[in-house]
Amino acid sequence: MLWFRRLNLAALALCFVVVVLGAYVRLSHAGLGCPDWPGCYGRIVVPEAPHEVAAAQALYPQRPLEAPKAWKEMIHRYLASTIVAMAVVSAVRRERDLPRRLPWVLVALVVFQGILGMWTVTWQLKPLAVSGHLLGGLSTLSLLLWMWLAGRAPAAAGADDPRTERRAWMQLQSAAAGRRRPAGLRPLAAAALLLLAGQIFLGGWTSSNYAALACPDLPTCHGRWLPETDAAEAFTLWRGLGVNYEFGVLDNRARVTIHFFHRLGAVLVAAAVLGLAVYLRRTPHGHAWRRLGGVLLGALGLQLALGVSIVLLQLPLALAAAHNAGAALLLAGVVAVNYYAWNPPDRA
Repeated sequence: MLWFRRLNLAALALCFVVVVLGAYVRLSHAGLGCPDWPGCYGRIVVPEAPHEVAAAQALYPQRPLEAPKAWKEMIHRYLASTIVAMAVVSAVRRERDLPRRLPWVLVALVVFQGILGMWTVTWQLKPLAVSGHLLGGLSTLSLLLWMWLAGRAPAAAGADDPRTERRAWMQLQSAAAGRRRPAGLRPLAAAALLLLAGQIFLGGWTSSNYAALACPDLPTCHGRWLPETDAAEAFTLWRGLGVNYEFGVLDNRARVTIHFFHRLGAVLVAAAVLGLAVYLRRTPHGHAWRRLGGVLLGALGLQLALGVSIVLLQLPLALAAAHNAGAALLLAGVVAVNYYAWNPPDRA
């Protein structure tokens, strides 16, 4: 079981890197660095030799080759392909203690995520594809984390496992002794997860429609607490194919609407996660729950600080990418709470 857990953990770490790198690729305007898929200008690697560059330009004369942007996109694809391979291995070599369908659900998810990546390019950064791709990446991260948590108990309890694994398991069991699941935790955790998933989609929608700076001030928007909005235009999910969405197609009022709704979503998610964290911090059922509450508080504080800084500092690339990393960390914390809410502590 130890090899399986190590593979799972490696895939989890790599998925986190791919999610953050994908955000960096999009935010640095390299999402169409390679106008085709899965190759780049018809090749497996970015064309560099003069004759290769000439052939690439002949294939796509409307999009001049920019090697730095193309390499960003291709590195992201290479790493994502590695996750697909890891998922397939984990499904084929699944350990008997894990749920039978869970690894195969992961394989289906990463394959669909690859399809979304293809649509992101072939549909020329259509916001629906870009936002779905972000949500799919974080869903993959969540499932990998869930699978890793599910594998902890049997991995540590096995008689043939190394002593370090057994020692870690005994420490976990000691911490869980006398601990019970707080009453009402399941609906609170599930509500926080659903709200956070919706906010992640809104974040992707904001970024893919280039609305991150549509409201340049805080806490108001253009000096108003309630700006003029156009929800029908802002949230039209499908505008047909053949439209190049690079740098956006919406007018300013629609972008303000998206940004404003993203702010409202942030308030709702912050209230839900804060309530869940405080509930866990104040539970009398054991310090492990209180630690989880502390993790949620830290992740929430970091994410809010990053969101505010992005507006005040006018969207620096590093902070914008870190904001995606913060979303992944906050999601991981909420997913962990949901896992423990649905699994007895003595099995966690």
